[in-house]
Amino acid sequence: MAANAFLLIAGFLIVLLIAAKLLSNLLVCFIDGTPLPVLRRVEGVLWRFAGIGRDEMRWQGYLTALLLFNALGLIFLTAILMLQADLPLNPRHFPGMSWDLALNTAVSFVTNTNWQSYSGESAVSYFSQMAGLTVQNFLSAATGIAVAFALIRALCRRSVQTLGNAWADLTRITLWLLLPLSVIIALFFISQGVIQNFHDYQTIITPEGVQQVLPMGPVASQEAIKLLGTNGGGFFGANSAHPFENPTALTNFVQMLAIFLIPAALCFAFGRCAGNPGQGSALLAAMTIVFVAAAVAVMWSETHGNPAFAGMGIDSTFNMEGKESRFGILATGLFVAVTTAASCGAVNSMHDSLTPLGGLVPLWLMQIGEVIFGGVGAGFYGMMLFVFLAVFIAGLMIGRTPEYLSKKIEVREMKLTALAILVTPALVLGGTALAMMTEAGRGAMLNPGAHGFSEVLYALSSASNNNGSAFAGLSTNTPFWNLLLAFCMLAGRFVVIALVMMLAGSLVSKTIRTAGAGTLPTTGPLFTGLLIAAILLIGALTFVPALALGPVAEFLDLLK
Repeated sequence: MAANAFLLIAGFLIVLLIAAKLLSNLLVCFIDGTPLPVLRRVEGVLWRFAGIGRDEMRWQGYLTALLLFNALGLIFLTAILMLQADLPLNPRHFPGMSWDLALNTAVSFVTNTNWQSYSGESAVSYFSQMAGLTVQNFLSAATGIAVAFALIRALCRRSVQTLGNAWADLTRITLWLLLPLSVIIALFFISQGVIQNFHDYQTIITPEGVQQVLPMGPVASQEAIKLLGTNGGGFFGANSAHPFENPTALTNFVQMLAIFLIPAALCFAFGRCAGNPGQGSALLAAMTIVFVAAAVAVMWSETHGNPAFAGMGIDSTFNMEGKESRFGILATGLFVAVTTAASCGAVNSMHDSLTPLGGLVPLWLMQIGEVIFGGVGAGFYGMMLFVFLAVFIAGLMIGRTPEYLSKKIEVREMKLTALAILVTPALVLGGTALAMMTEAGRGAMLNPGAHGFSEVLYALSSASNNNGSAFAGLSTNTPFWNLLLAFCMLAGRFVVIALVMMLAGSLVSKTIRTAGAGTLPTTGPLFTGLLIAAILLIGALTFVPALALGPVAEFLDLLK
């Protein structure tokens, strides 16, 4: 079992790093603003048709464009979901969603969270899936990558104080990065058995003589961007555990690769843009080390079974509850770590059925801000916040003003960094407290005791950190939960983006000079990686366990 786990993790990382390295070449062109030779004329026509200017923006203009763009998407998607009964491609005649569920769903997909308080095959029409949810899967992913591009430019530029053109970045990311890759992945999924059609649901007779209704729909096209954009929203309620979404062990492997592909490529691209590939490698190494430890922990816990069964005299050498037999424990454990290390809510198993320690790992990965690869763009700029914190702490240790890539990290930068890091913990703690204090919040709990609290905590952690996966066990389709989670998703996404853009504006305007007396020289890659790992370890040993009392209490109960 240990050898199989090692081979699976090693094979996954080798293929991932090779693919990410190749993709980083394209990302560098986008960050530098270099138009691709073949597409130069096409872009010129697009800019003229859309009225997009060529001028670059300061952080205020860039942020305003992103907020306006996503606000319009939120309004548009809410309207589609509420009016879907009167829109085409609705063979099952699903009614429009209630206003609170439509708002929650729209916020969820616009913020790249894809929390779903509904089951797709019984609530959402084909038109809503394609023109609403899938479109936002592209646009929310493009937004996160654009913010990462702006921050990279702020760190790497030496002579200008602008961060690029938001409209040009969003267009290029969507058309030349996300769309081609999604088409390739979707075609591969179709070849493996993922469905893609507009048929009405099919009624069949099973070998046992039972009538069964099989849901249909344009699944492969949504599945590809759901994973590539670290969105996670499933076409069906079972998500990537459904055989029509994830039919084989090979599609399962490719799905995990797609989730990590762009976050890993951004690290390589950052190193090249900075003129110091070691800096990007340091970030990637820190992410990989923590990820491997998390994946091993889930695999180990799930392969050792449930100690409560052993106490009852039942042989429980492994925990297969809630898992697909076609994937097995190891591939499932790796998927659990991948989807919660990245800001992706796709699941190929029921997280509610994980062992207590197995469930603690994804909870912790979300609560540290999903910076271990993280969402497309969001994981990169989230990890950079820890880099700035690490560099600042190093400066305090030796009594000098810290610099990172020749950019001074001073009081304003640290205030913005601290605020951005604290946004999601505040939302998780405040949201969990509010849910446990109110009857409307407690009334959604289907399981009593520590596990019920774990489900509430997981839901707030998932929403606030824009993950979207769930422990389940909560009846969250109520006005209270729809609005609470919508607020957490909005704040967890756009308050952090606003602070990161302010930070980028502060960094790009810094006076550039060579590191000398009174400064900490530009931090070396190895030193940066070690500091990041140390800060994450300190968080794991101090603050994070306070947010994970539910799983810990469950584990202690089992030991009794």
